[in-house]
Amino acid sequence: MSHAADGTPPAPQLPPVRLKIERRSSHPWIFQKMVEKPATRIPPGSVVEVLDRDGNWVGRGFYNGHSRISLRILTSRSDEPVDAGFFGSLIDRAVSLRRDWLKLDAVTDAYRLVHSEGDSLSGLVVDRFGDTLVMEFFSAGMFKQRDVLRDALLRHYPDSKVIWFADQNVQKQESFDCRPADATPAVVIREHGVRFRVAPGGKHKTGFFTDQRENRRLLASMCDGKSVLDLCCNTGGFAVYAKAIGGATDVTGVDLDEVALDLARQNAGLNKANIRWVQADIFTWLRDTAGGGTKWDVVILDPAKQTRDREEVPYALKRYYDMNKLALGAVAVGGLFVTCSCTGLVSEQEFLESVRRAAWQAGKSLQILDIRGAGADHPVLMHVPESRYLKAVFCRVLGA
Repeated sequence: MSHAADGTPPAPQLPPVRLKIERRSSHPWIFQKMVEKPATRIPPGSVVEVLDRDGNWVGRGFYNGHSRISLRILTSRSDEPVDAGFFGSLIDRAVSLRRDWLKLDAVTDAYRLVHSEGDSLSGLVVDRFGDTLVMEFFSAGMFKQRDVLRDALLRHYPDSKVIWFADQNVQKQESFDCRPADATPAVVIREHGVRFRVAPGGKHKTGFFTDQRENRRLLASMCDGKSVLDLCCNTGGFAVYAKAIGGATDVTGVDLDEVALDLARQNAGLNKANIRWVQADIFTWLRDTAGGGTKWDVVILDPAKQTRDREEVPYALKRYYDMNKLALGAVAVGGLFVTCSCTGLVSEQEFLESVRRAAWQAGKSLQILDIRGAGADHPVLMHVPESRYLKAVFCRVLGA
């Protein structure tokens, strides 16, 4: 083996992967149909050199021939190796945003530390919950780097426990095997003076919806002396804020998930908040309750993601239409309606149109006060709009 002048061995050569197209985009994803099948098998998640159809160097990134997203470009700088130092510098940059610029430690000990493409780490999400860091993998490439990533995180949070997991569907699509983390004790986190018990690595994302933090605070500022209904309340985020710091007179939270509601009850107790919790399907419950004439001053509708499949977007939009039409019937005239979508495949324009149609069918007119997204710890790269997934529409419900 030849050596460089300083005696160090040369970096091992990465396998090349060629595109069927010219590279005319800076988007990190390159789909399977645009990629030539390599002559020799490359294990899923390997770092490769990417060449365009004419053999011109494009960049370095993860290759996965099993995945619809066959290539995830990590760097387009030819002098930048994709190694432990590379991932460490990106983790450093992500931590600096949250700590030095957003100064989140002053208001919370729970936030999104790495937001996949938004932090140039395609296929990786990291959430902090007190002294527990949760890594969620969406690509085989990032899963292969798990030890490097963990070490980089622990440099900043040395006393933390790090756990990781991946959705079963993601593991199947990306062809990797991520054994579930051992059961992790629940931790109590703080957020704008409110406390929540979080089950890290639970089935609801990485344990808690940090993306709605600023929206919860805004909602609370509008609840003084009001009656509040939190639909699809999950572990009680909006409901607890409304009662604990918002001054709402009475609050009801509705969800079908018994495990989530158990955590919601604990969260209410942590904050000495008297809240009525109902385990029910919101469709049936709303028809029975709102159909009987009961109205609330403030209604929040924050359902789970409706689809991960582009083919099912029309179905997802129909679900949003049906849910919003029913929920609007529960809002008192002149009241506040906060309706949310975390389905990234549904655009803001499509979501707003489904809400507009629902309002028209419900005989309501909506006065939009604000259209918001996730907090700044969920950054969006300008050329990767898919990172902007959350829509939270604050509106006043008027008569027809």
